[in-house]
Amino acid sequence: MRILVIGGGNMGYTYADAISRSQYVNRKKVMICDSFPQKIAELQLIPHFDVYADVEACLPKADVVFLAVKPNNAEEVFQKIKPLAKNDQIFVSVMAGVTIQTIQQGVGVSKVVRTMPNLPAKVGKGVTAYLASDEVTRLELLMIRNLLDTTGDSIHVSNEQLIDASTGISGSGPAYVFYFMQSMMEAAQQMGFSEHDAKVLVNGTFAGAVELFNQGDVSLITWMDRVASKGGTTRAALDSMDANQVNEKIKEAAFAAFNRAVELGK
Repeated sequence: MRILVIGGGNMGYTYADAISRSQYVNRKKVMICDSFPQKIAELQLIPHFDVYADVEACLPKADVVFLAVKPNNAEEVFQKIKPLAKNDQIFVSVMAGVTIQTIQQGVGVSKVVRTMPNLPAKVGKGVTAYLASDEVTRLELLMIRNLLDTTGDSIHVSNEQLIDASTGISGSGPAYVFYFMQSMMEAAQQMGFSEHDAKVLVNGTFAGAVELFNQGDVSLITWMDRVASKGGTTRAALDSMDANQVNEKIKEAAFAAFNRAVELGK
């Protein structure tokens, strides 16, 4: 199986690197194609990649093609690859907001898998929602899932609206966590901690809380109740968040990302 990744940015590199280190390429190098000379030079330093500057030289060789370009560049890329694409190739998109039908029409193929990954894929902790066109067989979809799982976990969703919804939760979600962490670090420094100590406190708190949640069947609300005793410090913090409707504001932010994904698809 030959795999081509078009686009050597964050997600393109992440998938190319993870897949190339997996058992699924049978010692064959992952092909990666990019149009920027500086990026090409960087990629050529990586021994487990076959690097190309033009899709003409690599796309005909591929069984699976990952489309890892920015959505606003999709039409330009489609025009380049449409004359070269073959209908038995599987195209896997990591582009936010670009629908399966748009890819099918733009590339002139039928087998398309649309995905929404997130940035923790870079460290093998990603989560990817995915959906395939009807023309992708079960065996082919299992193969694609195995490739996606080289960067973390994946979930199969039933419709494209849930792909857009996952953009608002997992796709954009790491930025929400970073936003909350940054706020806590700033509060810690205002209380007198050094930047280093603030980072240790906040990072350890987030990592520990996630681990506690993952190791049991206790709900998030129950965990909050366990930490927050009546009249105590944690309850004061949670009451402040409730009074300021932080819960609703977070949900509004997630829906803002979801709605933007839908707009991009139009």
